[in-house]
Formats: sequence, structure tokens, C-alpha cells
Amino acid sequence: MLDNILQTVMLAARNLARQRRRGLLALLTVCGGVVAYLLAGGFIEWIFHDMRESTIHSQLGHIQITRPGYFSNGVSDPYRYLLPGATDEVARLGGDKVRTISPRLAFNGLISREDATVSFVGEGIDPALERPISRAITIVSGRDLADGDANEVLLGEGLAANLGAAAGDSVVLLATTAEGGINAVELKVAGLFATITKSYDDSVLRAPIGVARRLMRVEGATTWVVLLGDTAETAAATASLRRSMPAASFEITPWNELADFYNKTVELFSRQVGVVRALIALIVVLSISNTLSMAVIERTSEIGTSMALGVRRRGILGLFLCEGALLGIAGGLLGVALGLVLAEAISLVGIPMPPPPGMARGYLGQIAVTPALALDALLLAFVTTLVASLFPAWKASRMQIVDALRHQG
Repeated sequence: MLDNILQTVMLAARNLARQRRRGLLALLTVCGGVVAYLLAGGFIEWIFHDMRESTIHSQLGHIQITRPGYFSNGVSDPYRYLLPGATDEVARLGGDKVRTISPRLAFNGLISREDATVSFVGEGIDPALERPISRAITIVSGRDLADGDANEVLLGEGLAANLGAAAGDSVVLLATTAEGGINAVELKVAGLFATITKSYDDSVLRAPIGVARRLMRVEGATTWVVLLGDTAETAAATASLRRSMPAASFEITPWNELADFYNKTVELFSRQVGVVRALIALIVVLSISNTLSMAVIERTSEIGTSMALGVRRRGILGLFLCEGALLGIAGGLLGVALGLVLAEAISLVGIPMPPPPGMARGYLGQIAVTPALALDALLLAFVTTLVASLFPAWKASRMQIVDALRHQG
């Protein structure tokens, strides 16, 4: 059985080598399709990875811990859902996977500078604990918040532009306290920051959590933000915390359930990659099918002779299917190798991209070819060439011996 398979493979390789020009054209078609798929898919894969990590390390962290119902009902009255300020117990329960845990206090109100007043959404943070979580935040001018509870604030770039504020200016925050009173605090603008999300930068400011607590006259935090050592550990860490922490007192939410913009972007781009994949598959199927159909016509007398000598119809069918599979494997391997080289070269140079919708800045794109994507490209080449060879192989196997031999004359 194994000898028959090896003999069929060797004969199929010889048949492809006989028609070098046509075989090379088919091989290049498969190779080009694989390269195109790898570059397009690799670019989208890099966007997913970059957006995911930027979202985690500028806003959400890997996991957020709140009181049950905070995300659904806490907008109107967040201080009904306060957590303690200390996070030591969570760090112990999280184990080695947890890199840092930072308390945050959400608040909002009005910010004023001279005659300008605009509304804001605020985050009270511990600057020292927050720094590893917020490494994707870009300080566009001034500096980051100092450790401790200094009377200073960090403004989103868009919010600062609406207010006409710059680093070093003094601003006044006015807010309604948790008890319903009015309170205000004067702060110095330490700097301006930007993230990947323009709408976030247009409305958000960050202040030391001690300042936020004094302004709102509360203690504790509305959220504990957990940063892990690796994003891939999110699901396991979430499950572990849910088992360890009582559900009646704590709600454990992974970042992907909060990243609405990221999820919609992934859904949109995944559909686009699917369309590219389908188009490449169609081109390869048509090209290989045409190549093998021409081979069947040219080798009609040869097929008839083989069948007259005792080769069964399934042998003819298997031979042409093997030729298609060899084209797919060879073209796929060559395409993956070439795609990896091109992806590396393009990534070194970078792809200048304008700001996409919802983002404030352009960026230099790269191409990330993952093992899963490379395997998918190989499967695409193999499956499409195998499908393309089905009809020519069936047509060759259904020939009548007499008609095939007569074709020789």
C-alpha cells in the first residue's frame, strides 16, 4: 500500500515536471496567493495585537474587580458600589500571575480654567501602582503624575484643547460629592496624555486617588484593576479569582468584556480577512483547475493507454488528485517562506498609516505572521488545489478507453 502511494507521488511529480512552463505558472499562482494572504492576514494580526495591548495598558488592565452591578447600574450612583482601598488580599489570591493591582476611583464634574468650563470624566489613581498598567499612555507634553497625592492632574489631550490648558496651568475641579454637596479643588496641570482612543482623550482626566477622595469625600475605590504578566493568562486568572472571591461581594470582569471598540474592530477586520481568503481561494481554484484540465486534454491518449494496460479508474483519479496536492504543498511552502521574508522586511521599514476612525494619531504598521496564520495559509493552498483538481481528475477517470486511444490518431 505504501509503495503504491509513493509510486503515485513520484509519477505525479514527474508529470508536473514535464510541463514546466504551465507547472511553474500554477506554482507561482499558489505561491502568490499564499503570500498575499499572509501579508494581509499578518497586518490585521498585528493590528489586533497592538490594539489589544494598547487598550489593556492604557485603560482597562487585564481584569477589573468591582462590586456586583457596578458596570450596569454604577453610572448613576458609583459610590454605592465602593470597594476597600487596600488590594493586598486580591494580590494574594491572584498568585504569581498578578503583576500589580491598582485601585481606581471614578468621578466626574466640571473643570475650569479662567473663563472656560467643560465637563470631564475623572479617574483617581495611585500613580506608582498604575504606572505598569498605563505604559501605553503617551505623555504628549509636561510629565506624568508624581507618586503620592500631590495637588496635580493629568489631562487628556482633547480635553486640554477644549479647555485651552497646557502643562503648568492651574485648573479648578468642581464636583457633586457622594452626599450631594458641592466641593472644589484647585490643581496644577502636570501634563497632557494621549491614548489610542480619541473619544477617551477628549473627556478624561487623571488625578491622584487621594485628591479624588478628598474632592468626592469618600474612601475606597470603585474598581480594582489587575495587570497580569501575560495577556494569554487572562482567562485562567479570571477563573481563579472567581473561584476564590465570593460572587455576592465581587464581580470579576476580564478586559475583553469591556473593550467594545476593540471587539467591533476585530469583528469588522475578521470579515475583511475572510473576504480576502475567499478571493484568493477562488483565484487558485480557477488557475489550478485550468492547468489540470489542459493536462487532461493533452494526455488523453496517455490516459487511454494506461487504462488499456490495466490501470483502474481510481488510479487515474488518484494520480491527478496527487498532482493538485503536490502543487498546493509546494506552492504553500514556497509562499510561506517568501511571505515570512517579506513580512520581516516590511516590518523593519514600517507601513505609514493615517489615523483610523476613533483614533487621534497615525501609526507605523507592521506584519505579524503567527504560526497559526502560517498553518492556515498552508491549508488554504493545499485544500484549494485539491478542490481544483477534483473535476479534471474525475473527467480523466471517466474516459472511455476506445475514445481515449482514438484521440491519439
